[in-house]
Amino acid sequence: MSDARTAANPDLLWSAERLNAALDTPGLSIVDTRQAEHFAAGRIPGARHFDPYFVNCDDTDPAPLASFTRMWANMLGWRGVKPTDRIVFYGAFTDMCAARCFWFAEYLGVESVHVLDGGIKAWRDAGLPIEREGAPPSSAKFPFQAVPERVATYASLLDAIDDPQSLILDNRSRAEFTGADRRAKYGGAVPNARHCDWEELYDHATGRMKPPAELRAIFEAHGVTPDKKISVYCNTGFRSAHAYLALRLLGYPHVRNYVGSWQEWGNREGLPIVRGD
Repeated sequence: MSDARTAANPDLLWSAERLNAALDTPGLSIVDTRQAEHFAAGRIPGARHFDPYFVNCDDTDPAPLASFTRMWANMLGWRGVKPTDRIVFYGAFTDMCAARCFWFAEYLGVESVHVLDGGIKAWRDAGLPIEREGAPPSSAKFPFQAVPERVATYASLLDAIDDPQSLILDNRSRAEFTGADRRAKYGGAVPNARHCDWEELYDHATGRMKPPAELRAIFEAHGVTPDKKISVYCNTGFRSAHAYLALRLLGYPHVRNYVGSWQEWGNREGLPIVRGD
């Protein structure tokens, strides 16, 4: 469990024990973000299924971004999730898919959204019940008011490159950052971006987010401080959503996730790119 003494927003991460105690609470929506086969093989009782992987947006011009946003909201509603619910996402551990759903729910304006720290691993390790059968959820409306301060676009990143009040953080692997591992038409990084691999942010033994004091030290070592307007990115906005979650846990006030990430930046003509260390 993350150390609440140094986390500004400790309620964003729930322990397995806390979630178990809340299972029968009205208005609670638990969402399993793993692959469908893993969900079917065993899940937290009452969980709905939503695998967000490959549900991406590689064009952050206003019209395609708005369409993508409506699609996400409709998919959550189709699974019976309402924006007024207390929503808890979980994955195999405190992973990028659960974090991506957390970020997107905040972007949709959901006020009570959380991640199960340690995911299904923590649930199983605690000896808590697993469900394998259940009725499909009833669909619900998911009205939303998108929060533009939660999302970065290629246009906002262009503005941030030379802005001394802004900071761009790349959460891909070092090889992707330098351009040695090219996953788009062009390889490299956004100019002036700092690098912090998302794998630095969680405990690989337990699958939980590292304690806030450790997270804070990691970010500050990369020059990521709360006074900056921070934009995070990776290849498709999943790993960067994990960094977004960590920064939100620490209470950084101005954090945006670049949903298009390198699949937009590295494939879109005319955007500046740097290569090498």
